[in-house]
Amino acid sequence: MDEKSAVTALAALAQEARLRVFRALVGAGPAGMTPGALSAMLDIPASTLSFHLKELVHADLVSAEREGRHLHYRPALRQMDDLLAYLSAHCCMGQPCSPSGAKRQTTC
Repeated sequence: MDEKSAVTALAALAQEARLRVFRALVGAGPAGMTPGALSAMLDIPASTLSFHLKELVHADLVSAEREGRHLHYRPALRQMDDLLAYLSAHCCMGQPCSPSGAKRQTTC
């Protein structure tokens, strides 16, 4: 992942409703969810949800696929993994890190 893609993804996630939508889709896994299911689950109006889904699709964090009369949104899990790898690429000066303690901090 390059810096521009990371910034776009982080900007898309830096909004409360979009973060909730993305987390719900990640929770659903590769099966994804329909906008109706997301709207009901998160109590977000359909028009508002549509705007946020469009932003997540633009950031390549979510894909949309038409299935019959319905759209199905799925998390782009590879893109999410790439973002996490980008963020942690220079952790601990290149040394392997391991989680420690109850607070899940990383030690080098």
